[in-house]
Amino acid sequence: MEFGKQRWIFPDAECPPEGVNSILGHESIIILNTGDLDAHVIVKFFYTDRPPVIATKITIEAERVRCIKTNEQKIFGENKAVVGEQYAIMIESDIPVVAQYGRAETREVAFYTTPGYACGI
Repeated sequence: MEFGKQRWIFPDAECPPEGVNSILGHESIIILNTGDLDAHVIVKFFYTDRPPVIATKITIEAERVRCIKTNEQKIFGENKAVVGEQYAIMIESDIPVVAQYGRAETREVAFYTTPGYACGI
């Protein structure tokens, strides 16, 4: 059974810097595929001062969840998130998925998650 949408937007993304007691912050995109087919996902980053880029293409296997840290070199390569830079994220999938954004904000020692804006189909 499929749940979700094919397009998700997270307008407030920022990979946080080192925080209190030298704790490293991070942010991630969590994608759940409840369907019985693999989801092929494009992750696009939008910036305040330059054109958007297709950051990566990934597969979320059927009936699986995947947590992707946006500053992982092996996934995003040269398009990985830069610490302290504000940007936005758009996820486009060929089948419906559920997406969420999480940030370990170590400047204030907090962790939060938020569902994205699901639009379209």
